[in-house]
Amino acid sequence: MSTITTEDGTQIFYKDWGEGQPIVFSHGWPLSSDDWDAQMMFFVRHGYRVVAHDRRGHGRSEQTDGGHDMDHYADDLAALTAHLDLRDAVHVGHSTGGGEVVRYVARHGEGRVAKAVLISAVPPLMVRTDANPGGLPKSVFDDLQDQVAAHRAELYRDFPSGPFYGFNRAGAEPSEAIIENWWRQGMMGGAKAHHDGVVAFSQTDFTEDLEKITVPVLVMHGDDDQVVPYENSGPRSAELLQNGTLKTYEGFPHGMPTTEAETINADLLEFVRG
Repeated sequence: MSTITTEDGTQIFYKDWGEGQPIVFSHGWPLSSDDWDAQMMFFVRHGYRVVAHDRRGHGRSEQTDGGHDMDHYADDLAALTAHLDLRDAVHVGHSTGGGEVVRYVARHGEGRVAKAVLISAVPPLMVRTDANPGGLPKSVFDDLQDQVAAHRAELYRDFPSGPFYGFNRAGAEPSEAIIENWWRQGMMGGAKAHHDGVVAFSQTDFTEDLEKITVPVLVMHGDDDQVVPYENSGPRSAELLQNGTLKTYEGFPHGMPTTEAETINADLLEFVRG
């Protein structure tokens, strides 16, 4: 396996395929780089170099006790881009990975970054606060942590079967293969990382990070996202960015890179080439 070791001694697994301009993918909670298979194969066949890593505690990366916060996630991504000497890169983040991308660009600068894409991403802030009245109650995330701690395997069957891919909507046709692949990826990772990661993706405020970013950023969000609700995420992130463009997908779910891969891939390619 290809791995790097970060400054705090954590081993991070990564994939690095193809040649050309690099496109770097950051995955969602509690998955792995495997969640990007449809995008990585698409872009490597279109002449790009594609890179994706398993976040610390996820997938094949080391199951560390600590460091499950956005600063460490961003620093791990920075270590990977430096190790591979990636330049003129397009960074694509889904869900929690969108927060990772935003924190990485804001924290480590734009010297290696050409563009960024946020797909169904958690910024600016998911949890409800006095300053963020449109967020979700903290009790939602507390309950999610309790489920991870008590019966993670069951949770990881129910989540993709319902809201993640919109398979709970009338007329939807659930794919057992997609559901089982989600479960497989989730169960590869560590319970501690997934438990602590809930706080990272729900309580991190990315407002100042978004305001710092000057490179072009495409914000892609489905208006039927039941995990990261549309109104308090996509449009607000696009407004905070200096060079942001919002693309709204009518009826698309949170996991649209998988269920709507043909559409998402075409729009990503247009943005990368533009």
